[in-house]
Formats: sequence, structure tokens, C-alpha cells
Amino acid sequence: MYKVIPDAEITLEANPDDLTPEYISMLHTFPFNRISIGFQTFQDSILKLLQRRHTAEQAIRAFQNCRAAGFQNINIDLMYGLPGETLASWKEDLEQALSLHPEHISAYHLIYEEGTILWQLREQHKVEEVDEDLSVSLFDTLIGYLTAAGYDHYEISNFCLPGFHSLHNSSYWTEKKYLGCGPSAHSYNGVSRQWNVASLDKYIKGISNGTSVSEVEELNLYTRYNDFIITRIRTRWGIPLSTLREAYGEKLYTYCLHMAAPHLQQGALEFASGVLKLTRSGIFISDGIISDMLWVE
Repeated sequence: MYKVIPDAEITLEANPDDLTPEYISMLHTFPFNRISIGFQTFQDSILKLLQRRHTAEQAIRAFQNCRAAGFQNINIDLMYGLPGETLASWKEDLEQALSLHPEHISAYHLIYEEGTILWQLREQHKVEEVDEDLSVSLFDTLIGYLTAAGYDHYEISNFCLPGFHSLHNSSYWTEKKYLGCGPSAHSYNGVSRQWNVASLDKYIKGISNGTSVSEVEELNLYTRYNDFIITRIRTRWGIPLSTLREAYGEKLYTYCLHMAAPHLQQGALEFASGVLKLTRSGIFISDGIISDMLWVE
């Protein structure tokens, strides 16, 4: 049995169409204190293209019903770079999202995953990806709108009102250890990753028999260093140089600073109080910066 601290963040992720008044009332009898709702967009035509089961009106109503039920920590997920999206329609999405006053907003650029409906439509030339210039404009508008509204841009894709950053996701980004319980759940103890079997039947059988229900990957120094760079540089907390040197040694410390030097000179990275972090301009080329700083054998 594990003890749960009194103020633990307990999040439920849900689609808008699942959040009926009856379901929300039931949820409120459990210890959930944070709801994350997958809005994606307020454009009904795009929701239909994405084969989402909800409309914009249903999503708004679901949010309002969660608020009315007493939930005071609500995240909404948005997506941009969608087929047919324009800067004007993205601004409409942001204005609609802000009118709801959620405590947290996560916004991700669409990725065409192989095998998905959108990937197939793109291959059939029925939809087109947005071009790079529009992608940059959409992201720049996202940052401008949300920061002007008082949201803290604390991770590349995540924004929150003061005091409402996601404790769960922040644990991943700041190397905290975590335990995953249940099928497919992942755990991390600082030196290895572990993931449970996906099958519920096999998971229950293994627990009952006292046999292993997980696989383990031991992480060497260089893999842990790469994970540190990938997760830390994405956040406003950046890379504490003292932690980098102490945890990963002089060789990787020197390597990191050497690879960061061109980006410091170009103004994409900066030093601030012993921390290496992205500047506003660096956020737009963060993938390239991260790639340069990774250790490649």
C-alpha cells in the first residue's frame, strides 16, 4: 500500500463527449482534482476531418459542466498546424480557449503519424501539411496570446496560470523518479526505465503469481545525459550547470558547453543564474539545438 500526500495532483484525462453531467458528478465523488480535456480545436469542420466524436459546442459545455461541478484545475489540449487551418482560425481558437479561463493549456503541432487517417489523406493528396512559415506564425501567435493573458510558458508546449503547472508532467522534465502501476505503465528510478506488460489479463496473472510483468532498460551515463538534455532544455527551468557537471561528469559538461556555444553566440541560448536555457527565438529552433547537444557515439 502506498500513502498519498494530502495535496497530491490527481488528473483524469477525458474526451469532451465522455464528460456528461452524470459522469462528471460521479468523478467528483472520487479524489480527482484536475481534469484534462482533449478539445483539439473549436472548428467543427476540422473536428469532423479528425474524426473526433465531439463538436465545439459539446467541448465548451463539457468544460462548463466540469467547472460547475467544482473542478478548479482544468487543462484543455489544443492542436495547431491542422489541415486547412489559417492564422485567423487559430486566433479564433485561442480567443475561445481563453474565454473559458482554464488553469492550464497544452498546445501541440499536428504530426502526421503513419497509419492514421490524416496520414492516409495526406498520401492521397486530399489534405496538405501547413508550410513552415505558417507553422512558425501559429506558434508565435500561441505564445503571444497566452503570455499576454498571464499564462506562464513553462515548457515548449505547455502554459499555465501561476501555480498551476502540471506536477505530473513536470516530474518527467525534471528527472524525478516515478512509479507506474497497471498495464502499459512506465516507471523510472533514475538509472533504468521499466514498462509493464500491455495485456490486462497477463498483468493480473503476473501480480497474482508474483512473476515479472515488466521489462527493464538499464540506462548508461550517455543515455541519461541525453534524456537530461532533451527534457530540461524544453522547460523554463533550463539546464542547471552545477547539476550537469555533478551528475554527468567533466567530459559531458565540457561537451555540452562546446556544442551550446554557437547557439549562445546566435542568441538562441542564454546563461541566467547558472542555468542554460532557450531564449524566445531559440524556442522556434529547439529541435535543432537539442540535436546538436546530444551525445552521439
